[in-house]
Amino acid sequence: VQLQASGGGLVQAGGSLRLSCAASGRTFSNYGMYWLRQAPGKEREFVAVVTSGGSTYYRDSVKGRFTISRDNAKNTVYLQMNSLKPEDTAVYYCAAARGVFTTARGRYDYWGQGTQVTVSS
Repeated sequence: VQLQASGGGLVQAGGSLRLSCAASGRTFSNYGMYWLRQAPGKEREFVAVVTSGGSTYYRDSVKGRFTISRDNAKNTVYLQMNSLKPEDTAVYYCAAARGVFTTARGRYDYWGQGTQVTVSS
């Protein structure tokens, strides 16, 4: 599985962005799909996951603001980010794994390149 993330950019606080991650490969639907992020000088952290069965989990700080979804017909996972805050500024990565984790230390099988999200105050 190859992953290609897109959709990052510069947005003012309170604004919205939608990230996309397009996957190649016929087994996309078998994987949990993740978004993680890494801010400058900080460790990479888990943001959200949508499992192969469609369940979703989020880190506490984004609950109610971010929504992860997947379209298996398009081999794409999305992260809709609303009410963005300056502390959401980071490079966002998509990843795929057969397991289900809510930590950046999980055993991720595939990674996409990052996309920069910058939220100005």
